[in-house]
Amino acid sequence: MEPNFEERSYIRAKKRVKELKAFYDHVTSYIITVPVLAMINYYITPGHFWFWSTAGGWAIAIVIHALMTFTPPFLGTDWEERKIKEIMSKDNSKIYSHEKQI
Repeated sequence: MEPNFEERSYIRAKKRVKELKAFYDHVTSYIITVPVLAMINYYITPGHFWFWSTAGGWAIAIVIHALMTFTPPFLGTDWEERKIKEIMSKDNSKIYSHEKQI
């Protein structure tokens, strides 16, 4: 049985909240970890600032995560639902035609 509009909306909202939480957790861990790495770098190898490469690489990952989280999906949720229905319809017609042959 197909979920009704409210159930689909709730599922989408729950998925969205999970995506947002994952992004904010990612940013929070960056904000906490990079200064710690900078302090470790300063005290252990003060002449060589290796933490910048870690901070920069991680920042690039956060930008990619932000783009994935906050930009609209290329094909959208409506496309996904239409494609699911299309595939299910094809599968059902194959099953029906197979049963008809038997």
